[in-house]
Amino acid sequence: METTVRGNTPSTSGLPSFTEGSLTKASSSAHAAVNALAGAADEAARKAKPAIDRVAAMAHQAVDKAAGAAAPTADWLAEQGESLKDTQKKVVADTCSYISAHPLKSVGIAVIAGFLLSRIIR
Repeated sequence: METTVRGNTPSTSGLPSFTEGSLTKASSSAHAAVNALAGAADEAARKAKPAIDRVAAMAHQAVDKAAGAAAPTADWLAEQGESLKDTQKKVVADTCSYISAHPLKSVGIAVIAGFLLSRIIR
């Protein structure tokens, strides 16, 4: 590094001593501002943490309540689903036995039903 002497004060950067002092002062001010901002951010985070924790706890309670309310409904639907499957199997078996016992009547009913549906859809 080159040392330049201006007056009686040696300088290591090659800048006049008043410029070095200004840079040091500006640098110190900038560091102080950054430290102050970091401190404020830390303080804000510290103050916000309890509120965030309360909101998270409330969300967990809401989910637990919803799950508790949905469980009986899910059980009821499972029971009704089994009942509906049993009813469907019975209706299909009854229909098959009716068609086997009355084939011409079944074809006539199907033709009339198709005709009526075509008129309704138009």
